[in-house]
Amino acid sequence: MSDLAESTRFGQRYAKAWCSQNPESVAAFFAENGSLCVNDGPPALGRAAIAEVARGFMRDLPDIVVMMDRVTCDSVGTKFHWTFTGTNTGPGGTGKRVRIGGYELWKIDNDGLIAESKGHFDSAEYQRQLKHSDE
Repeated sequence: MSDLAESTRFGQRYAKAWCSQNPESVAAFFAENGSLCVNDGPPALGRAAIAEVARGFMRDLPDIVVMMDRVTCDSVGTKFHWTFTGTNTGPGGTGKRVRIGGYELWKIDNDGLIAESKGHFDSAEYQRQLKHSDE
């Protein structure tokens, strides 16, 4: 992406896709053979696999709201900083509310799609909130 304003608009649309309850909408932001890695786990390769990652969060937190905090660009890549909230009311859910922040480090391809995303958030804090929500 050519500038911060364009990256910010892309990030806003990406956050909206996460709120849509349509996992394919999230996957559409990725290149056909793009990848999404969450917390150094194995990468989801390709749009179908990326949609499954999104589907898991959407299933577990049916009221998920992803808010874009900011987008930054530097020599490492584009960083999409986010906060998400939701209630764990999916199958086998705890009924607890969660609020967690994190970021995705993106490599954007020549078509303006995400070729690689490395997502990071505090998984221990996420698990704690699933069991003992503060809200």
